[in-house]
Amino acid sequence: MLLRSLLRATTAAPPIKQSQWQLSFCRNLASKTKSKSKSPKSTSTKGGGKKPKPKFEPKDKKPEEVQVTTDPQISAREEAELRRRLLAEDEKNPSLDVGPNGRPLFTSSSSLSFLTKDDTNTYFKVSMEELKEFLPEGLPTGMMNEFEASSRNALLVRESFIDLRDNFRRAADPSLVVNSKAPKIRKQIVLDGPMSCGKSIALAMLVHWARKEGWLVLYVPGGRDWTHGGLFYKNPQTGLWDTPVQAANILNDFLKYNKSCLQGLKCNIHDSIPLGEGAGVGLPKGSDKVDVSEGTTLFQLVEAGLTNTHAAVGVVVRLREELSRVTSVPVLIAIDQYNNWFTFTDFKEPVTVRSCRDVHAKELATVNAYRSMMHEDMMIGAFSHSTAVGKLRQELPDVPADARLLFPRYNLGEAATVCHYYLRQRLVKKDAFTEDNWKKIFYLSNGNGSEIRHLVPFMR
Repeated sequence: MLLRSLLRATTAAPPIKQSQWQLSFCRNLASKTKSKSKSPKSTSTKGGGKKPKPKFEPKDKKPEEVQVTTDPQISAREEAELRRRLLAEDEKNPSLDVGPNGRPLFTSSSSLSFLTKDDTNTYFKVSMEELKEFLPEGLPTGMMNEFEASSRNALLVRESFIDLRDNFRRAADPSLVVNSKAPKIRKQIVLDGPMSCGKSIALAMLVHWARKEGWLVLYVPGGRDWTHGGLFYKNPQTGLWDTPVQAANILNDFLKYNKSCLQGLKCNIHDSIPLGEGAGVGLPKGSDKVDVSEGTTLFQLVEAGLTNTHAAVGVVVRLREELSRVTSVPVLIAIDQYNNWFTFTDFKEPVTVRSCRDVHAKELATVNAYRSMMHEDMMIGAFSHSTAVGKLRQELPDVPADARLLFPRYNLGEAATVCHYYLRQRLVKKDAFTEDNWKKIFYLSNGNGSEIRHLVPFMR
């Protein structure tokens, strides 16, 4: 009714008065809406005047409304603490350690050396202290994410890992081959496969097993670190690029576990080691070589590269030659992120005043000494597609044609064990866990381990 009366008044008035009336009406309407839109904070007086009390106090709110306004981080911490307490109580009940089809969820083997095909699709418990002892260079990111999410230090025993372990076991001791139908022994292997299929974890488990067997292992958990960061100099004697910072890190990591073994091994090559530019100190003054006398141990050789920055790169290169001549103990070279050694580095060489050239990994003295697999030494390299170096061709230079081994993602049996393990670790509610639900997650993730771990808590 009010709207109709306003329309009649405007149509009955003359045109001039009508526009004046409309203008005054709009001004009054704007002033009213502006006064209504003012918040209580804007009407507070200056000089510390009292603010008006809110209409509703928090204590007057309903419990569900107060719960919505709480900090989500606090509730997440409380939920994690509750889960930790429940898992501690579950440890007292061994009947919960049941996998698919009533099988035991955990293996009874105390060492990776004792695992057999009967232990596949079970979990192997390992302590963090033992992992840090045998893998002081660092643990794979996927392994740490698995431990953190599941709140337990345990690894899935896969048939692909047992085959990998047995291959190098037979390569180190050919007398173990008793069956003519056994798979072909490979001394050089390149682990390839889709992202998050477990290549880095399998490589770390292999290094852990080999070191516990008494092997001498050069383990590089991050091959990308050899080609990125630090200082680089062109060595006029070799035509390659020296990276003394990375060389010092390589020697330091190599000593973390192998120190006692290196102290008992003598150098087989006694040629002098040429010096290069040091890390930020330029060329050496005086002698340009380091003499290697008879009786020098490999530990002393590594120490010489650590104490003299000019000799770091030369010692790393010489160490590769020395490892190929060790016969008293089996020697294994294990490189993760191996695909980074077949692409360009982070370094650039000035070509003109306004242009630079990307330096390839094979032009680095350290990478050039260790990349090749055209030898009789035991060596394994794992591709890491998370580093995004681009797609490489099937036939790689300096790599045997049959060296590439495709590492699979989880199959249906492995996914069943993994999902039951996550149920045991309370990542999913028991009433929501069904065979159809975990199979849906398996097919949705296509066997991707990290995606299964991420999707399991959303099971409904």
